[in-house]
Amino acid sequence: MTTTASISTLSLTINGEARVLAGPATVASLLDEMGLAGKRLAVERNGEIVPRGLHATTGLADGDRLEIVVAVGGG
Repeated sequence: MTTTASISTLSLTINGEARVLAGPATVASLLDEMGLAGKRLAVERNGEIVPRGLHATTGLADGDRLEIVVAVGGG
């Protein structure tokens, strides 16, 4: 008997641009893939701010709309 593992994909909109991501995924895994892990940033998912402490446990779903803003320091 042969079993086939299906790979799910998520179609997301990130900062207004369409992106396809392998699922399942979390906000934290997305930030890691984008090279943004550990940076000072804010994430909004479907109009709601995702607190930094919830990035690792906030799952992403097909069709989610995310806005990611990276803080830039200077003076």
